[in-house]
Amino acid sequence: MKFSEEQVKEIVALKESLIEQIHKHQEGIEMLEKNITVLDLFLKDSSFVKASQLKMEKKIEPKPKIIEKPIESSIPIKRVNDGKIIANAFVTPDQVSIVLDNEIIINADTPPFKSFFLDRIIGEMKKKDVVEVENGKIQKESVIDYIVNKNGADIREIIIKNYRQKERVNELISTAGWSLTRMLENINK
Repeated sequence: MKFSEEQVKEIVALKESLIEQIHKHQEGIEMLEKNITVLDLFLKDSSFVKASQLKMEKKIEPKPKIIEKPIESSIPIKRVNDGKIIANAFVTPDQVSIVLDNEIIINADTPPFKSFFLDRIIGEMKKKDVVEVENGKIQKESVIDYIVNKNGADIREIIIKNYRQKERVNELISTAGWSLTRMLENINK
């Protein structure tokens, strides 16, 4: 059975898509295996009984959502003028999570959050990533993106996904500190 040139192109594209998905899932599996190793070490250090020796109850309860934020990788973000910690950054291979201190209450509409931090800093990184997608250097799924988790209108956490470069982590953390400091100053005016 012979395939047309169009069908061959579609088959090749499907194969590339499957290979890409395999790589993506392998990275996820590796991350899960690392998390299990960390949990095993924690259990080993904090218990006299191995986790494998514990009897499991048959009652099934909903599992709480576990967010990977190891304490040892916490980077404090300090207010520029007095050095008070206003947030902590948690860096994983896939994302940077900036979690505001519980005492810090900042509305997401306070300048220069959107105009500087989101639009200028992350927005410019996103533009560069889009150019790299167009040039075939990275996949569309690898473009930097962010999520702002709020409590009402107040920022609680900023998650930046696909930062891809260590230099970006440093820039994101330092500009977040500067932006949050300015926002606090604007609130107190």
